[in-house]
Amino acid sequence: MSDYVITTDSNSDVLPEFIKENDLTIIPQYYSFGDAVYGDELNMPPHEFYETMRKGELPKSQANNPAVIRDKFEKILKEGKNILHIAFSSALSGSCNNVVMTANELLEDYPDRKIMVFDSLNASLGEGVSVYRAVELWKEGKSMEEVYDILMEERDHVNVSFTVNDLYHLQRGGRVSKTTAVVGSLVNIKPILVVTSTGELKSDGTVRGRKKSLKTLVARLEESLDLDSYGKDRMVAVLHGDCIDDAKAVADMVKELGFTNVIINDVSPSIGTHAGPGVVGLINYGKTRK
Repeated sequence: MSDYVITTDSNSDVLPEFIKENDLTIIPQYYSFGDAVYGDELNMPPHEFYETMRKGELPKSQANNPAVIRDKFEKILKEGKNILHIAFSSALSGSCNNVVMTANELLEDYPDRKIMVFDSLNASLGEGVSVYRAVELWKEGKSMEEVYDILMEERDHVNVSFTVNDLYHLQRGGRVSKTTAVVGSLVNIKPILVVTSTGELKSDGTVRGRKKSLKTLVARLEESLDLDSYGKDRMVAVLHGDCIDDAKAVADMVKELGFTNVIINDVSPSIGTHAGPGVVGLINYGKTRK
């Protein structure tokens, strides 16, 4: 029996059935509409969340709660297990730092235990593919230290690109200027964004039209491939903000390239808050991200 447990946060957008099958512990991320805070027992289904945004209500995202982290981690430590936690990018949120801080406090009370925090420097399924990889390695019998080292070796090879259907939410979050958002919407400009090697969001060009933007995501995947190191059996993930048909179209294009392990999932509300309805992203292993 393994002496460690894999944990992550809800930003990783790991499929619910995978969480259940592998008994993963999930640290909730929070978001709010007005005075209503969601993330623990109170959750809003993805479609309802994005429909609420479409009606003009604007959510706010919040970091994780150190008290909740402590409670979930302490239960594991009391069982005599160590913890490998896979975290949301420290460059995008204080959540990773909250985990590190709480872990250090707990280790003072449990000096015989270990907690390793892997900063994915990524978001959504860009973080999530590392969770899938960690579980795969755990099932192979790898030690916690071995899994951590492999995740570190592969971290910069997890490429993420995404596009949004509406620039307003990026403008609201300070990612683009108001002028860019207005003009871009008028002429049907769609941005392509990436997550950098430092875990930050960066604009990586624009295209005109939704279909072109989706095809561009697949083109970027092709450009980033390193098939000698990461074959077509490696996981490719498609994420979406309540636009399943577009996500399926992207997944079909990826499968036509010969990839055999393609998953699709919703973008969690804590990330969808910033991207808005219509976001589509593509994640793959390949060349080192810039």
